[in-house]
Amino acid sequence: MTGSLPESPFLYSIHRNFPTSEREHSMAIEHINGKNKGTVMLYALSTCQWCEKTKALLKELGVAFDFEYVDLLDGKEQDETMNALERVNPHGSFPTLVIDGRRCIIGFREQEIREAFGQ
Repeated sequence: MTGSLPESPFLYSIHRNFPTSEREHSMAIEHINGKNKGTVMLYALSTCQWCEKTKALLKELGVAFDFEYVDLLDGKEQDETMNALERVNPHGSFPTLVIDGRRCIIGFREQEIREAFGQ
């Protein structure tokens, strides 16, 4: 499932909704170096095989991206992330890939992900 996202500053990366001081203390968001293909954020679960496949595909494509294991967040941070995630993915399912705040790919959709990055 893909969708166009409404213009909204928080969609460029959902975690940017949190005040700067909270983001600086959050160690849950990790960055993978690669080619800059825009703002790419992967929301995943640490136990999800499809999330790991999506992460591996992004690495294979050489795309720079951030990812967050939502199940490893604590209390309020997890609640806030899920509330924001459900704005772009009402089912709150994983993996959820947000690209430049304009495109959302839900689930492991290999061909769609390759196409989104010109592969």
